[in-house]
Amino acid sequence: MDSILIEAIHWITRAIEITGTAIIVVGAGYSLLSFLLRAAKGLIDEGSVGSFRSNLGEAILLGLEFLVAADIINTIAIQPTLNSLAVLAGIVLIRTFLSFSLEVEIKGRWPWQRATGVQRDD
Repeated sequence: MDSILIEAIHWITRAIEITGTAIIVVGAGYSLLSFLLRAAKGLIDEGSVGSFRSNLGEAILLGLEFLVAADIINTIAIQPTLNSLAVLAGIVLIRTFLSFSLEVEIKGRWPWQRATGVQRDD
């Protein structure tokens, strides 16, 4: 590949990584600030804590999606070696596990389960 193209891809992946990190930081800050403002007004209840956790988890999930995208672009476009693909696979597995865990934490169900909460009689 042309060195200018590789350099451009590096800058693009850096921008995506910075965006993902910023989403996590801003989302966490917003969630915390919102929670603290409610606490200062004396409006803390179970719903407030749940809302804080949900907002924080959603910010982390969205940020992780950007970080995974940057890793995929970086690995596929710049360093397509077996070693870099193995590292990418490990990163994607870890981040997928985190995403599933956060999804369960936020919504209280697995992503493939229905939102209606239909229970089966076994």
